Amino acid sequence: MAYFLCKSEPDDYSYGDLESDGSTVWDGVGNNLALKHMRTVKKGDTALIYHTGKDKHIAGLAKITTDAYEDPNNEKRVVFDVAKKQKLKHPVTLAEIKEEASDTRSVFADYGLVKNSRLSVIPTSKAQFDRIMELSKQAR
Repeated sequence: MAYFLCKSEPDDYSYGDLESDGSTVWDGVGNNLALKHMRTVKKGDTALIYHTGKDKHIAGLAKITTDAYEDPNNEKRVVFDVAKKQKLKHPVTLAEIKEEASDTRSVFADYGLVKNSRLSVIPTSKAQFDRIMELSKQAR
């Protein structure tokens, strides 16, 4: 199983929307590097749903329910389906991740969210995922 961070503007589609809908197609990605990451997605992988804009935090988890497949509206792009998994008890903010990333020994030191924050789909290592889950359990 692999892990990915998927960004969305919460005014367009939030984790709350995914909870209400139950599932959705993850689409609208045009950046070539983000599309390259999307092409590696497999059914059963986990997505961290990240709210961009003013929120800047990881809000919840989604289960990826399909392998990546051609976008029916644009043959140069790919999409995949996700289903709600769980809302994080405490959202994990970009500021928290960046604070930890300042230590070169941190699992976040080379994290794409910090290094290339413009990408909308970012691979996440098991160690990074585990640390995010630890942070999400801590009351702040």
